[in-house]
Amino acid sequence: MEKKLILNECPRDAMQGLPHFVPTETKIRYLNALLQVGFSKLDFGSFVSPKAIPQLRDTAEVIGKLKLEGSDTRLLAIVANYRGAEQACEFDEIDFLGFPLSVSEIFQQKNTNKNIAEALEEVARIQNLCLVRGKKLNVYLSMAFGNPYGEACSPDLVLEKGQKVVDLGIRYLSLADTVGMSGPAEVKALFKAVCGHWENVSVTAHLHASPAMAKEKISAAWEAGCREFDVALGGYGGCPMADDDLVGNLSTELMLDWATENQIPHGLNTEKLGVPMKMLSEVFLH
Repeated sequence: MEKKLILNECPRDAMQGLPHFVPTETKIRYLNALLQVGFSKLDFGSFVSPKAIPQLRDTAEVIGKLKLEGSDTRLLAIVANYRGAEQACEFDEIDFLGFPLSVSEIFQQKNTNKNIAEALEEVARIQNLCLVRGKKLNVYLSMAFGNPYGEACSPDLVLEKGQKVVDLGIRYLSLADTVGMSGPAEVKALFKAVCGHWENVSVTAHLHASPAMAKEKISAAWEAGCREFDVALGGYGGCPMADDDLVGNLSTELMLDWATENQIPHGLNTEKLGVPMKMLSEVFLH
């Protein structure tokens, strides 16, 4: 299999659980610096209730200030319902909409106030909207590696949920280890089952992991055939809807170390990466 590593930077996921609001102008400078690095996608904001995620309430304002000229990075915005999708589709700058579809009934209710069946109906409506408006829909299968609620989870169950998504014509799936429960064995088993299961479907690893476990989980996903990973500078992030201690995203820096150690090209401009790196304390520490 080709050794091509695809990296998506996720500042939205990193910011959404912060106890403080990152000033809009600071966000804009940080995102513009990330747009120069060479990431495939930039998960930059969300169109959800500001009561639920107050840290991203300025997403619409931010979009108009992003410097997209000269950048090949595509913008992705998270939505939790059809109304949010309509708002996101008003912006030509956005290429991808992301929707969280959980393998866990309890977490689906916590995250979107719907059960899984209702959420799937919403996904179908949003997919139809995306087709009309020229957007691509990326579905995140959250709690794909297990959940803290004692509900059943297995590769077969993930494949079942994924099939329902693919049957709607969606070609972008992200498998999310929402609370960082998995070990390397679980990561390898799931990606081995999913990668290559569907033709022309892109599968991304959205792993949350402690620094001590991260490289093992990356290696497990890679060996199972996964080539696309979501990362976040500084390893910040986590899902505030999970009612659990936030386990950070895969650190961009750690991911690049892993790629270098394994002689896998990543295509990022590490010199330009230094600019947002220097902003981490300004953005995330308060």
